[in-house]
Amino acid sequence: MTKAPSRARPKTVADVARAANVSKATAARVLGGYGVVSDTVRASVTAAAKALDYRPNELARSMTTGRSDIIGVVVGDIENPFFSLAVRGISDAAKAAGFNVILANSGEKIEAEKAAVRLLIGKRVDGLIVTPSESRDITHLRDIHRSGRPLALLDRALPELDVDTVTVDDREAAIRATRVLIDAGHRNIAYVTAVEGNGHEYFDLRQIYTSSVRERIDGFLAACRDAGIDRPERHVRLGATSFEETRRLADELLSSSERPTAILASDSVIALEILRAIRQRGMRIPDDISLITFHDADWTGVTTPPITVVDQPVYALGHTVAELLIRRLKGDIKPPERLVLRTAIINRGSVGPPPVMW
Repeated sequence: MTKAPSRARPKTVADVARAANVSKATAARVLGGYGVVSDTVRASVTAAAKALDYRPNELARSMTTGRSDIIGVVVGDIENPFFSLAVRGISDAAKAAGFNVILANSGEKIEAEKAAVRLLIGKRVDGLIVTPSESRDITHLRDIHRSGRPLALLDRALPELDVDTVTVDDREAAIRATRVLIDAGHRNIAYVTAVEGNGHEYFDLRQIYTSSVRERIDGFLAACRDAGIDRPERHVRLGATSFEETRRLADELLSSSERPTAILASDSVIALEILRAIRQRGMRIPDDISLITFHDADWTGVTTPPITVVDQPVYALGHTVAELLIRRLKGDIKPPERLVLRTAIINRGSVGPPPVMW
């Protein structure tokens, strides 16, 4: 039986020190980037480290310096293009400032979010960026804040938590998108969101524990009521948490005796599944039903017809929140900022007047 080759022992600071003929403490200062050494000694230690293929022990270095140069990020659903693009913004800002990023996905579940925060703290990250899955249970976020480790919130605000926050104008964006449909003549409009609220039926805003979703539903209902639409909440659907659930909700709406003539989707993942359900029924956009979605995902501009969207500055959201956190990590002590970025409506071909039969 052939014996498996033994793994080479990782090179240590002591190995580098012996090769460079300096003390272990001196080698540690050079390799850790702290303290004062001569240019000659630094060059000697650096050359020895390269020759030995030395790889730093990041945990040990963070225990020595008190810094890991790592930012922890927790988002709701990394498969959602919105969060993927926001994380790209975070990563680019972090890299430019000399930080690395560890990403965790909560799946919009509070217990998974708490576990992710614990894991990242265990990794000794310098600061965290979190998209809170809900506003009821934020003890773990308060604990981060109290510990002195900087925390910033992405996309969802928590008014009771005094930390840097970057969001978009969700309520106003929903009002503008709904008015596009109302101005086209629609009075029977549905709103579909992934957030869960003890079932799929909407009763009031107290069901909604995700701030951005609460703002959007509030804006949608406000625009409908301002237009004199009766009981607009009857077409709000919650819980589009998977392809299967979204398809079930879409089929339910499209087969209803009060079938909506227009749908506003809370994100592009939901909108794509609604589009599939519409086409499977042989219905046409916008002749039979109109559709608008939040987030200008790549696919929305190449369908026939292309989809009208609420264009959110997603990359800027991520980049900006990372910049705010990095400022804190560099010693900024000014009061927390709550930045609200503007959205825009991109009008395409998916909105038309309601069918004559309605």
